[in-house]
Amino acid sequence: MKNILFVCTGNTCRSCMAEAIFNSMCDIIHIRASSAGMAVLDNSITSKNSALVIKKNINVDISNRRAVQVNEYMVENSTIILTMTSYIRNGLQKSFPKFRNKIYTLSEFVSLGEDIKDPFGKSIAEYEHTYSQLKNSILLLLNKLKEDTGIN
Repeated sequence: MKNILFVCTGNTCRSCMAEAIFNSMCDIIHIRASSAGMAVLDNSITSKNSALVIKKNINVDISNRRAVQVNEYMVENSTIILTMTSYIRNGLQKSFPKFRNKIYTLSEFVSLGEDIKDPFGKSIAEYEHTYSQLKNSILLLLNKLKEDTGIN
């Protein structure tokens, strides 16, 4: 089983959306995604707007999903770690130096230029934009994984 770990700041917006999008779109057997945050607040759950956008677009309910703090076990047991920004990538590489060779930003891994900005506290339109960015990046990611593994 290959594990993809998406990481953002608090695991309440971008990374949990990426996890839901990836798992709903992935048709590659033995690959699953999970997500975590670098600075998770105790007892935090998915943001209301993230849950609304995911429910509307892919009909998956993540409204009661608890945020998860990234830890060494998760990093060690992930095939690849994809962060939302270069700042988060750099922080993970510093915290887990022996795994730095499998930590990338999602955008750099799929050859896109920009970080995926945090929509936290912003309008539903910002969350929709984040959803679009994530979906487009994940489509590219799935194609890359199929090419890299020879899976069709």
